[in-house]
Formats: sequence, C-alpha cells, structure tokens
Amino acid sequence: MSDPKSLVADAPGDAAPAPTRARYAVLGLTLLLAAVAYLDRVCISTAAPVIQSDLHLSDTQLGWVFGAFTFAYGLFEVPSGWLADRFGARLMLTRIVLWWSLMTAATGWVGGFASLFAVRLLFGMGEAGTYPSVTYVYARWLPERLRGRAFGAVVMIGPFAGAVTQPLVVTLLAATSWRRCFEIFSVVGVVWAVAWYRWFRDDPRGHRSVNAAEVALIGEPKPASEHPAVPWARLVRNRNLALLCVMYFTMIYGWYFYFTWLPKYLQGAHGFDLLHAGWLSSLPLIGAGTGVMAGGWLSDALRRRWGARVGRRLPALVGLPLAACAIVGVIATPSPLGAVAMLVTAGSLAAMAMAPSWAVCLDIGKRHAGVISGAMNMFGNFGGALNGVAVGWCLDHWHSWNVPLYSVAALYLVAAACWLGIDPEKPVAGETDGKGG
Repeated sequence: MSDPKSLVADAPGDAAPAPTRARYAVLGLTLLLAAVAYLDRVCISTAAPVIQSDLHLSDTQLGWVFGAFTFAYGLFEVPSGWLADRFGARLMLTRIVLWWSLMTAATGWVGGFASLFAVRLLFGMGEAGTYPSVTYVYARWLPERLRGRAFGAVVMIGPFAGAVTQPLVVTLLAATSWRRCFEIFSVVGVVWAVAWYRWFRDDPRGHRSVNAAEVALIGEPKPASEHPAVPWARLVRNRNLALLCVMYFTMIYGWYFYFTWLPKYLQGAHGFDLLHAGWLSSLPLIGAGTGVMAGGWLSDALRRRWGARVGRRLPALVGLPLAACAIVGVIATPSPLGAVAMLVTAGSLAAMAMAPSWAVCLDIGKRHAGVISGAMNMFGNFGGALNGVAVGWCLDHWHSWNVPLYSVAALYLVAAACWLGIDPEKPVAGETDGKGG
C-alpha cells in the first residue's frame, strides 16, 4: 500500500488534494454498532411478559435477569476499556460483537430462570467495552471539534434502535416464538463484525482510503504502541473521576428504566395490551435519542463559545432537574397518554447529559480515555443493574410503580448536583497534550 503522504501533489503549483472522507465511514460503522447493540439489548424487555409467562418468572426474578446483564456489563467495563487502549478497537469490537451475537441467540435456548440469568451475565461480560472502544476510535479518527456531536449521534442511535425494536419484536412475536426472535437478531451482529474487521484500521494513517490531508484534519493521532502506563493510583484518588462515576451511576439508573421495565409498566400501570405497549414504549426512546443528539450539538456549540466548563456542563444542569420534575408528572397525571407524554419529556431532557458525559471522558482522559470512559460506564451500568433489581423487588413487595419512579426523579437530581463539581478542563492524570486538529 502506498504511503498516504505520497498522495500530496509534488509540483509547487499543484493544488493541495481535498481530504478524503474515511472518517465518516468510521462514524457510520460505529452508528450501526450502537444500533445493533440496542437491538439485541431491548428485544428482551419487549418480549419480557411472554418470557416471564413461559418460564414462570416472578417480577423479582425478572428484575434479576435485567440486572444480570447490566451488572456484568459494568463490572468488565474498565478492563475492557484498558484492552481497547492497549490492543485497539479493531480486534476488541470484533470480539465483542461476535460474543454478544452468540449470547443473543443463546437467550432463546434457555430453559428457566437459572440458565436465563447465566446467559444474561455472559451477555453483559462480552458486550462490556463497546463504548470505551468507540471512545478509542473517535480519539484517533475524528477532529476534537466533532467529538461531542459524534458521541451525541452514536448514543442517540441506541434509543432510536430501541424504539424500532419495540414494535419489531411485537410483530415477530405474532409470527413466531420469542426464542426464534433472539436467533434472528443474533445474525445482524455477525454481519457487522465481519464488515468491521475487514475494513477498519486502528491508525488512520495505515488505511488505504485515507490521504495526508485527512490525516492533517484529524490531527495526526499517535499510534497505540505509544500508549503510556496507566496511573491507577492517581486515578482512583481523583475527585473529578469520582464525581463523573457517581453522576453516571445516578443518571443511568433512570436510563435503564426505559430499556427494561417500560413495556411492563405501560401494561401494568395503565392497562395497555402488548401491541400498544410495544408501540408506545418506542416514543420515550425516540425522545431520549433526540435529547442525546441535542445535548451533543449544544455541548459543542457552547464549548466553542464559552469553553468546556460551560459547554459540557450546562445541558446536564438544565436537563436533569427538569427531567426529575417530568417524572413526578408521570406519577401525578391520571391520563395514560398523559403519562406517556411526560415519560417522553423526561427521557428527552435527561438524555441531554449523555453525549457531554462521554465527551468529558476525552477532555479529562486524554491518552487514558478508554480507561476513564470504562470506569464511568462501569458505574453507570451498576446503576442500571440496581434499577432492574429494585423495580422488580418493589413490584413483588409493594405492588406499586410510584416508588421506583420517585427513585428515578431523586437520582436525576443527584446527577445534576455532581455536574456542579465536574471540571472538564482538568485532566485526571495531569496531561496537557492530546489536542486534535
């Protein structure tokens, strides 16, 4: 393969070649990755009432099934983020997607609570590292000025894919069994993994579709071999990182309600049937996706105008308290459709903090962004696991949806308070380099 830099015109009078656009292909592949991830995650929430009836699961057992995935996913985020920093995203994402595709199919092969719980644990272990690996990709393939919007797009795609998944699963359940649904969904991930491994390279300078002008635009990323040792002792004592982890724990606690319990909530609390619950469950997810994208664009725009302290924090400081108020509105409204409208509002507002959270991992993580984002996402998924277990326990013991909803509102306020102390301009390891073009 020829050196991309040799593509620059030799003659003094020649016009400089335009940058190639391989970075947008990378962005497109990561968007598809997020879509496939949420397709495989969300299908169990829509099928949950059917699975629960077929396997004779209590609400508490269903909660443990939901929590198993998110707990294991969170537990393995830091080591998976380190592996992405150490070995690159090409191998890591190929392994991750092939693993979760196998576990998606295996979900349809279970015989009861124990085997379903075990498969969901393995599912979470294997899928851990997805977004830290995406952080690795964006740090090397995208200019710094585009990263907030890119994270907004990639996180936005997840809820949108979940929104499509809800009615899709309902349609498939009418045509085939829930077991066959999981087998069908598993094939999509295998196709993505093959395409990713064949096309992607960790260093854009080694890709045949990238010229010197695009390398200069990206900002000459350093190769993975130059990755320094991780200062673990400094990281675990860092106040900035601690606040980031607590913030994400409390925010994702509410996020996972939409991806696990929402269809059952609409059926149990408001009397919708499976078909209508599946369609209506997609609306808050669409709202969340829109909020994620809006938060990413707003964060980048405010950062350019007033700096990172304002740009990264303001979407969360506005969105999360308002989302808490909207959740209280869900409880207060007597109208089923009114409750759905308030859920859409809450999901949209809370999601405005999502893309800035991941952009801050790049801002403060620098060369250790994979580890930092892995730590943040680990605690976030611990929050998601707690939501799964807590809601199931509340339903079995108190037979009420109000306590789980109040807990979501309260933790949104805690997340907003954490943002007051997060400083996006203070790297956790004291680095000052890593600026992109």
